[in-house]
Amino acid sequence: MRVGTILLSPQLRQQMKLAPQVIQSIEILQLPMLALVEHVQQELIDNPVLEEVTDDEKNEPITEEQKTLDEEIAESKNDETPQEDEEFKKLREMADDWGDFYSQTSIKRGDAVDERDRKQEALENTAAKSISIQDYLLGQLSIMEVKDSLTEICENIIYNINDNGYLAHPLKEVVEAMETPVSMEQANTALKIIQSMEPLGAGARDLKECLVLQLDERDPDYNMAKDLILNYLEEVELKKYKLIAKKLGGNLELIKKVIEFIKTLNPKPGSLFSSEQIPYVTPEVRVDCVDGKYEVTLIGDHNLPRIYISPFYKDVLNGKGYDLNTRRYIRKKIESARWLIDAIEQRKSTLYKVTVKIVEMQEKFFEEGILALRTLKMQDVADAVGIHVSTVSRAIAHKYMQSPKGIFEMKFFFTGGFMNADGDMETWEATRQKLSKIVNGENKSSPLSDEEIAAKLRELGSDIARRTVTKYRRNMKIPSSRRRKEEN
Repeated sequence: MRVGTILLSPQLRQQMKLAPQVIQSIEILQLPMLALVEHVQQELIDNPVLEEVTDDEKNEPITEEQKTLDEEIAESKNDETPQEDEEFKKLREMADDWGDFYSQTSIKRGDAVDERDRKQEALENTAAKSISIQDYLLGQLSIMEVKDSLTEICENIIYNINDNGYLAHPLKEVVEAMETPVSMEQANTALKIIQSMEPLGAGARDLKECLVLQLDERDPDYNMAKDLILNYLEEVELKKYKLIAKKLGGNLELIKKVIEFIKTLNPKPGSLFSSEQIPYVTPEVRVDCVDGKYEVTLIGDHNLPRIYISPFYKDVLNGKGYDLNTRRYIRKKIESARWLIDAIEQRKSTLYKVTVKIVEMQEKFFEEGILALRTLKMQDVADAVGIHVSTVSRAIAHKYMQSPKGIFEMKFFFTGGFMNADGDMETWEATRQKLSKIVNGENKSSPLSDEEIAAKLRELGSDIARRTVTKYRRNMKIPSSRRRKEEN
């Protein structure tokens, strides 16, 4: 039996590998402002050489000591002699010591008052925790005079109300699931108690009951409204007003008036509440028209902590009374801090350049509105600025612009389109606006079909197919022509 041998031979090959500071710059660039603020605040805690500029220091010029800090970092590297690093345990202990030192020395005179002011500002600018409809109903139940025998039933029913405000399970199943035996008569009484609470319609078992619960029995049109909801809701949806008037033997104008009132009722009373935290939208750039020209200003960084590297650590780098491992640790932290500061400045520069070019290319939008929005690709901006298209994508990710036309997500300005009859590129958003205008101006007694809308769009220079009209109409929540029809 012959055993083969495996020969190992070294090979040289080139391989691209991103430097840590490049990776950090990429990550910082694509962070939205709120996430960047959190990141910087965490770095202030983790990195002892970083300090935040106080309000009194913001207007002070940068000292010569700070300017030469990078040079001294480089010199400290040359002064070091190759030695074996000590155990990681010692470095970890030193890191903890420096963290303790930073936390002790960072408190200056007047910081106690400033800290209270910052906490007060944070409280004033923090959204209150959202309340669910279940919590809202339980709160009302706690202040109502309800018999003890019904309180537990009411609580169980409330826990079975979904986020839309409806009873999620049949009342009989809710009763059967309770540990304490309960009669259906008691359950119905408890349900009526809940249905008397705000918001009106909560605890309903179906749409019709939900709408009826929102009616006021003192209203002179109460009986007609209740009849329309319970018996003619489908005809109301299809706008068959003449048929309804004929069956009810009532006045057509009065029926239309009552139907218009029914349309104001809330089919989902639970939608007034939310169990989800609503995110903030913080614009990072502002566009202003000054003397007929549009100027770009970065406004998102006013909440971003201004940071610098503490000059105290110069002595550490110079090696006065500190061993080699300590100086290595501090030099590493200073390099990390410098990368962070450079990455933030690079982020500002890139965002500003990209925004300026977007405003320049979409200038007509800021003057004339949505119909003047031009087709724009990220590659167009990347070529104009002289950066890679992926950099543009990261620069605009989750970022917003405040402009004279409103607040827009920056990716809104990048949209595709098609060649219209005039030979110009037209955005899909402009076409949707035209479609909406056509539908709003149609004869409601004889609404336009999708084919007719497509023909109208062709007259306006937008040559798109009927199926595209149908897709846009559905996306815009516009009903079909049959459901848009209104009888005179």
